[in-house]
Amino acid sequence: MKVQLKGGRVIDPANGIDGQHDVFLAAGKIVGVGQAPADFHANKVVDVSGLVVAPGLVDLSARLREPGQEYKATLESEMAAAMAGGVTSLVCPPDTDPVLDEPGLVEMLKFRARNLNQAHVYPLGALTVGLKGEVLTEMAELTDAGCVGFSQANAPVVDSQILMRAMQYAQTFGFTVWLRPEDPYLGKGGVAASGAVASRLGLSGVPVISETVRLHTIFELMRMVGGRVHLCRLSSAEGIALVRQAKAEGLNVTCDVNVHHTALTDVDIGYFDPQMRLVPPLRSGRDRDAIVAGLIDGTIDAICSDHTPVDDDEKLLPFAEASPGATGLELLLSLVLRWAAEYRIPLPQALARITADPARVLNLPLGTLSVGAAADLCVFDPTATWKVEARQLKSQGKNSPFLGYEMPGRVRMTIVGGHIAFGAH
Repeated sequence: MKVQLKGGRVIDPANGIDGQHDVFLAAGKIVGVGQAPADFHANKVVDVSGLVVAPGLVDLSARLREPGQEYKATLESEMAAAMAGGVTSLVCPPDTDPVLDEPGLVEMLKFRARNLNQAHVYPLGALTVGLKGEVLTEMAELTDAGCVGFSQANAPVVDSQILMRAMQYAQTFGFTVWLRPEDPYLGKGGVAASGAVASRLGLSGVPVISETVRLHTIFELMRMVGGRVHLCRLSSAEGIALVRQAKAEGLNVTCDVNVHHTALTDVDIGYFDPQMRLVPPLRSGRDRDAIVAGLIDGTIDAICSDHTPVDDDEKLLPFAEASPGATGLELLLSLVLRWAAEYRIPLPQALARITADPARVLNLPLGTLSVGAAADLCVFDPTATWKVEARQLKSQGKNSPFLGYEMPGRVRMTIVGGHIAFGAH
């Protein structure tokens, strides 16, 4: 199938392209931008005038809830959500049930995802067996099965010696360790960010020091062991400052933030709104401003959706008892556009944080419109708006802090491997 996308604004941050060009696709690859290759005759011409043609979004954290938690979501529902959100590649954390700590489970997940012919799924393997923080997994075997890195998801490794051994093992084989920096004791039992809002509401707090103490530990281990670490979901100004110093020092570290933390603060909890219960918790306006500054100066490498479908009943509980998490695949692009508009970030720079930059974190040839690259594209209308309504979300998880809000930007078409998986047919 040869496809020509005609007349759109092509934005490809990886190659510094921003202008009106036609894009030519054939045999699942991008074969031309601006100029068709010789003897190219399109089977299908799609007029995308007035729309932005960008690389498919790359999301560094999206829980698909399979295997084991199908009552919260299924692979089919979450893949449909990814397509509606323009997400063509996503990283799946290992906190499924059973945990992704055996090659057979990883192979099964990848096989199921491949058969759906939608978003590319890149699983993270568990760093320790059962995410219990006690016994290291067979990382080499899990890598052969398709894992792109190793993570504890939100489960801590309490024993720093085991964390050191895990980092040594990963460093030996060139694997990346993905860690969410939170001290297991300092933040224990906390449901909101420590501070005036949590105190006023009588909610147990997660102090900033729980993030910074863990970051100090990780960086000290990196100085001794070496290796590569990706830090997941930074949330504090102090934490971002530490990462900035670590990068200046030359440590091989990258990091991301949850897109909700670019827009919301602890004040948005309001009167105990369980939709605002996230991990890590929403922090102060000062922390949110530091996140924005970190994204602008490149300290923070990527924005992810941290898509976490939650059963409706689990959000109908009081704030402290409600399950944390929010649906994010379908809101990622719109929230990034909203952030870019609010802080006057150029569109190519904003899109880089959800295309080329997360692809660089993964060290995979994604998030680009280079000739010869896979034809994974997101075509969206930057001027259109849509209202976030539970019944319209494709994801089985209908929970979002933005229910009822008008959002900028509407995905009109998602193309995966040259195949139009969502939108115009």
